[in-house]
Amino acid sequence: MTHLQVTNLTCEYRTNPLGIDLNQPRLSWRIESDRRGTLQRAYQVQVSLTETGFENLLWDTGVIESDQSLHIEYEGPSLVSRTRYYYHVKVWDNFGRESNWSDSAWWETALLDSSEWQASWITPNPEEIHPQAEPAFMLRKQFELKKQIESARIYATGVGLYELYLNGNKVGDELLAPGWTSYHKRIQYQTYDVTENLNIDNNVIGVMLADGWYKGNLAWESKRHIYGEQRAVMLQLQVRYDDGTEEVITSDPTWKASTGPILYSEFYHGETYDARHEQEGWDEENFDDTAWKGVVVCHPPVTSIVAQENNPVRVTETILPISSFVTPEGDTVIDFGQNMVGRIRLTLNAPADTEIVLKHAEVLDKDGNIYFGNLRTAKQTVKYIAKGTGTETYAPYFTFQGFRYVKIEGYPDQENGLPLENLVGEVIHSDMELTGEFETSNSMVNQLQQNIVWGQRGNFVDVPTDCPQRDERLGWTGDAQVFIRTALFNYHGGQFFTKWVRDLKADQLPDGGVPFVIPQVVDGASSAAWGDAAVICPWNVYLNYGDERLLAEQYDSMKAWVEYIRVQGENEYTWNTGFHFGDWLGLDGKEDSYYGATPNDLVATAFYAYSTRLLRDSATVLNKTEDVQIYGELLENIIEEFRNEFVTKNGRLAVSTQTAHVLALMFDLVEGKVRERIAHDLNELVLDHDFHLTTGFVGTPYLCFVLSNNGYHETAVKLLLQKNFPSWLYSVTKGATTIWEHWDGIKPDGSFWSDDMNSYNHYAYGAIGDWMYRVLAGLDMDEALPAYKRIRIQPKFGGKELTFVRASHNSMYGKITSSWNLTNEEVTAELEIPANTTAQILLPYAKLKDVKEGVKALVEVDGVIDVYQTEDGVAMEIGSGSYRFVYPNERGIGLVYTPDTKVIDILAYEKGAEVLGSYIPKIESNTSILASLKKLKISELVDQPLTNLSIEQMEEIIEKLNQVERETVAVEQ
Repeated sequence: MTHLQVTNLTCEYRTNPLGIDLNQPRLSWRIESDRRGTLQRAYQVQVSLTETGFENLLWDTGVIESDQSLHIEYEGPSLVSRTRYYYHVKVWDNFGRESNWSDSAWWETALLDSSEWQASWITPNPEEIHPQAEPAFMLRKQFELKKQIESARIYATGVGLYELYLNGNKVGDELLAPGWTSYHKRIQYQTYDVTENLNIDNNVIGVMLADGWYKGNLAWESKRHIYGEQRAVMLQLQVRYDDGTEEVITSDPTWKASTGPILYSEFYHGETYDARHEQEGWDEENFDDTAWKGVVVCHPPVTSIVAQENNPVRVTETILPISSFVTPEGDTVIDFGQNMVGRIRLTLNAPADTEIVLKHAEVLDKDGNIYFGNLRTAKQTVKYIAKGTGTETYAPYFTFQGFRYVKIEGYPDQENGLPLENLVGEVIHSDMELTGEFETSNSMVNQLQQNIVWGQRGNFVDVPTDCPQRDERLGWTGDAQVFIRTALFNYHGGQFFTKWVRDLKADQLPDGGVPFVIPQVVDGASSAAWGDAAVICPWNVYLNYGDERLLAEQYDSMKAWVEYIRVQGENEYTWNTGFHFGDWLGLDGKEDSYYGATPNDLVATAFYAYSTRLLRDSATVLNKTEDVQIYGELLENIIEEFRNEFVTKNGRLAVSTQTAHVLALMFDLVEGKVRERIAHDLNELVLDHDFHLTTGFVGTPYLCFVLSNNGYHETAVKLLLQKNFPSWLYSVTKGATTIWEHWDGIKPDGSFWSDDMNSYNHYAYGAIGDWMYRVLAGLDMDEALPAYKRIRIQPKFGGKELTFVRASHNSMYGKITSSWNLTNEEVTAELEIPANTTAQILLPYAKLKDVKEGVKALVEVDGVIDVYQTEDGVAMEIGSGSYRFVYPNERGIGLVYTPDTKVIDILAYEKGAEVLGSYIPKIESNTSILASLKKLKISELVDQPLTNLSIEQMEEIIEKLNQVERETVAVEQ
């Protein structure tokens, strides 16, 4: 019995989305098959108003001959608001098989037209409750329903943050609603299914309302009321009865308002909760609200209300502390063992008036005391005052903290030890699907990957922020664009970035400039590599998910950014004006400077070329023929001007920084012999710093890529595995569980970098993950067929410290796995390719006659479409399925490295040598790659395989090679 099944149906990236406002939503699915090489040949989609039997069909595509299974646009009759639509899918494959209909899925529309809002914005009467009062507002409405209910939905939003309650229970598990957008231009509303929460008699809706991003403290300048000065809520309950009639309950002047136990709540500073002020039953019937105040209709400065676009923020994990201790300064501190973002859920039994204070921090100082200096003005303090009526439980409502350590004051009997089970950490972030896995034989690299993931979780709280602890937490554009490819491997970011780039477009300046942060809450705009997020982020969403609609939607924004650059200064092909962050935090800058040594005009012009290239490529995808030509020519001119300005006549870069070389190579600004020379010089710059980097935010994400792609992969691996400052693993040696903002956030002596800018949870340098997944594990895509429709798996091995590397990614088509294990005897590759895709594979250093899949030779293997020998190994094209390839590793390929040496690095491998034991080394010299050294054979120096050599013997070989080099150099001179 064969198996062909359609699974994982999604609508606009979501499974059964409740409350979307698109008239033509897009549908996607995956295919499961028990046969290798399965491709979709045709599909059929049906949409119905009824789930059972699909009898009331609205739309039937019929059989469509196509391999497309992503983003199929609904083209049936116009959708109706507040309606659930069911759909199912069947497919036909290339083996002539027809699947059964999939299980049904659905989407439900919200309010498709703004005119359908009957609710009013309401706020407490300012004459009775001051609009600037610090306590959170509480609003309630009692109402009666008299018929049997078929369905009920609440559509709600707020300026400030709101939580919704109905008949004594919180509605939904979302936090920090309605999220952070460019509120003046667009604000999200949420849809809640409350059918099961309503009574056929008396009901009460309750809302708690706090400042949040709308009017709370944002940025380091103590700004408040950036968007408005008055909290408000707008809510609409739509009830449909069994008899077909409907009733609407809205926010209006009949509601009542009060304040309660949340006396203060701010993102940076924390929350104060006085349980003595709780009004028990405030969101239930029979509560006496005669002392409550009135509400009034208000008109916040909001122009557009849209249904929720991104993933809600939720509690995604709970963590118990691993220990408690008393510091040398006498503070009681608990350690959660992980730098996390979220809140503490506190449980206690204490006398009335007991005040517990929690102060959150990321690290301890060198003496073991809790360190708050890097928080700057942020207090990160939560206070709870007990009411004394038995067991009490509390977690903050409208704030979050970044922390590993918590200083506790006032917990009952804490001098005799804390009950750690009563102090639970709740991890909070945008609830994205985990899609990436990466592991190796090196435990420190595995910890680095965990640090990258935790950094992403902590900083993806509705927007991609730069740090989750200090008085900042802003959507820095530069950080987002350097990390996006890594981010989209680890988590499904389709919804997350769709919402954020729409905010970027909304906040883009009339001249095309892009603010430093999105949403815009600080002054300043249009730095190179920061504003380029307008182009880089939509393009990467397209690459990872095949989202042409978002690319088309953002195209004008992308184009406006490139055109903004074009009119800067006197030469339209360079960018040498304005303020730029440059290679931010580059280590080659002046002492105590945030700015790296790479000139701003080089960085700016390089990114100008990069964005222009991506804009041209986007125009190609969108069939904008005229723009393809315009921006193709512009790109050529920018590259020519870059070479005129920054490349000497002898083919060197005029700027001798690592970042300058990285950008010239990564963005294809040089070619041929000049490219070879610049790659060689970059390698020398790394060797000159004993295999350490000096790059900042701009150069670091690409450094290992350009080394690996230009013949210096061994150097890239050594950079990754370097353990002393500055390096990725240095922070791991210091116990880091997230990525640091500064390479030496904690110095070797235990002291700190400056308090001014020293986050221990800052994902930018985590962009190394992209290289780890795409180069070490080799899991990549052919960008001509995005979303991993055509997969590329071409690993580059990592030496004895990385003998095993495995990456997997849940793509839109399904799970992709690239797993490699090297021993002295053999290489094993375990690959998983999802249905409806193909993959181009390279088995490095393999010989066609030696490779087996199971017990079969490659020419006999089902699923192998094409296979051939290349200089670099065995290349093949394969179809979907799981494969296990094995081939001999007779010469320790990928395992043999010399001891660390600044002069020569040897990777032993056979390259056409016919005599066993004859090895032609690839030698990278400090001076030039000398012809005599290229011809040198290891067999002339030693007559046994390199894998058998001791460190001492390898050092002897190196010394002999060095002697040959010295003699050759002497002859040349």
